Amino acid sequence: MSKHAEIPMRTVGPIRIKGAAEGDISVPLATLETPLWFSVGRGAKVSLQAGGITTTILDSHMTRSIILEAPDAATALADARKIAGSKDELQKVVAESSHVAKLLDINWQIAANLIYLRLEFFTGDASGHNMATNAADKIFGYLLEKYPELSYCSISGNYCCDKKVSAVNGILGRGRSVVAEISIPRNICEEYLHTTPEKIAEINTKKNLLGSILAGSLRSANAHYANMLLAFYLATGQDAANIVEGSQGITYAEVKDDSLKLSCTIPNIIVGSVGNGKNAPFAEENLSMLGCKEERKPGENGDRLAAICAATVLCGELSLLAAETNPGELMKAHIRIERGKK
Repeated sequence: MSKHAEIPMRTVGPIRIKGAAEGDISVPLATLETPLWFSVGRGAKVSLQAGGITTTILDSHMTRSIILEAPDAATALADARKIAGSKDELQKVVAESSHVAKLLDINWQIAANLIYLRLEFFTGDASGHNMATNAADKIFGYLLEKYPELSYCSISGNYCCDKKVSAVNGILGRGRSVVAEISIPRNICEEYLHTTPEKIAEINTKKNLLGSILAGSLRSANAHYANMLLAFYLATGQDAANIVEGSQGITYAEVKDDSLKLSCTIPNIIVGSVGNGKNAPFAEENLSMLGCKEERKPGENGDRLAAICAATVLCGELSLLAAETNPGELMKAHIRIERGKK
C-alpha cells in the first residue's frame, strides 16, 4: 500500500531578486519548521525595501568520482597524468552517453596504488546525478580498455563528494556555486529587523565565524542554511539529501556607507528544473511559478532556480541573525508561532 508523508507548504514573498534571476518572486517552502515561513518572509520584505538581492552564479557542474586500481603507485601516477590530459578525447566518450552532458574538468588524487578521478560535468537544467554517473560509467569502460594494467574498483569513490560534508566540495563546488548579496540601509534595518547594521555584523563575526571555528566546521560559517535549503528542495522536487553539502557556505557581513552589506556564498546548491522528482504535480506547478520551466538555453532554468534558492537562503539567514541580536526574541517568536501563545 502506497503512503505519502504530508509536509505543510506555503508560498513566501515576493523576494526581489536581481542578477542570475530577475523579478519579484514568490517562493514555495515545504517545512514542519513553521517559523521559517515568517523568518524568510521578513527577509523578503527587507529585499523589497532595500532594492533587491543580487545573485551571481560562480560555477555550475555535477561531479562523480571513480576509483581505478593500478599495479603500483608509479603506474597510478603515470596513468593519472595521461588521463587528466585527455579531456577532449574523453568528451567524445561522454557525448555517447548524453546529448547534454559535457566533461568540464578532471581532478585526481592517488592513495597507495589507487587513482581517484573527480569528473566534473555540465548537466544542463538537470541536477545531474544520474547523467554524471552514466557518463562516468562510459568513461570507466573506455579507460579500462585503453589502460589494461588498470582495473575496476568503484563507480563512486567518495571524492565526488555526494551527500557528505567535505573540503573538496567547499573548494571546487558541486552543483551550482552561488553568491547572494544585499545592501540594507540603516533605517530599514531598524524598522524591519529591529536592530542595527553594527549588531548584525558583530553577531555574524562572533557566532557564524568564530563559533564555527570553535565547533570545527568544515569550510562553513553560517547560521542555518539547511533550514531554507530543505524547505526549498522539498517544494521543488529536489533530492533533499543534498542539503548535506548544500549547508556548507559562508555568511559575510560588514557595515559600509551606513548600510549593512550581507552576503551568502553557497558553493553546493544542487537543484534542477528537470529530471527525477520534477514531474510530480506539485513540483511542476512550483517550478512553473518560479519561472523555471521556460524555453531557455540549456542550463539557464537551472541557474535561475539556484539563484532563487540562494536569495531565499539569504532572507532566512538575515532574519535569524537580526532576531538573535535581541535577547529573547527568537524564543518568543517560536513559542508564539508553534504553540499559539503570546
